[in-house]
Amino acid sequence: MPSGSSWDERRRNALKGTSFVKPRILLADDHEIVAQGLARLLETEYELVGIVGDGRQLLEAAEDLGPDVVVADISMPQLNGIEAARRLTEAQPKVRIVFLTQHSDVAYAARALDAGALGYVLKSAAPTELLTAVRKALLGRTYVTPLIDEEALRTHREHARHREEAEARLTPRQREVLQLVAEGRSAREVAEVLNISPRTVEFHKYRLMDELGLKTTAELTQFAIRHGFLSI
Repeated sequence: MPSGSSWDERRRNALKGTSFVKPRILLADDHEIVAQGLARLLETEYELVGIVGDGRQLLEAAEDLGPDVVVADISMPQLNGIEAARRLTEAQPKVRIVFLTQHSDVAYAARALDAGALGYVLKSAAPTELLTAVRKALLGRTYVTPLIDEEALRTHREHARHREEAEARLTPRQREVLQLVAEGRSAREVAEVLNISPRTVEFHKYRLMDELGLKTTAELTQFAIRHGFLSI
């Protein structure tokens, strides 16, 4: 199915005829047991078009499968959910994104919404919350779990625009290298993932450290954790 055909367009076309069209869902979670459980829940109302286990697979599958909604975890290997959401929003702005995550910290919720997500649900919430978030996302409305304080989230998002200047200076490639290095991968392993040379990886790594005022890989890893590129 062409990715340019949005849920709104397909719904309008269905209303002209008699057919019932289920919204298409792409699921991204690197824990297979969790993903299978979510699949059973979502398939009661939606057409599940695929399950992927990391952010890179998410971007590839979204381009190939043309989902209406992506339900994704934040903490995924190779490319985290927030960075994947940022890229997906740029490439396919009609796709709605809902995060289902263990992160109850308001900072993660703020980053998720700023990356383009319409939904933010905790894995500890009732299953009905996820269904509610997906329904609202399809209508273009935002849903954030009541377990996160709305006023605190609003305040954090306002302050974050001034506080996160360092991250805003990073290029997409630098953010990729940051996560992969923080995951403990060697320069050769990072090079294989990104299809670049180890020398180029080292160049990006040291440019990153210089840009952020960091001196060691350990400090780089701590930065990645604090800013949501990597979870512990």
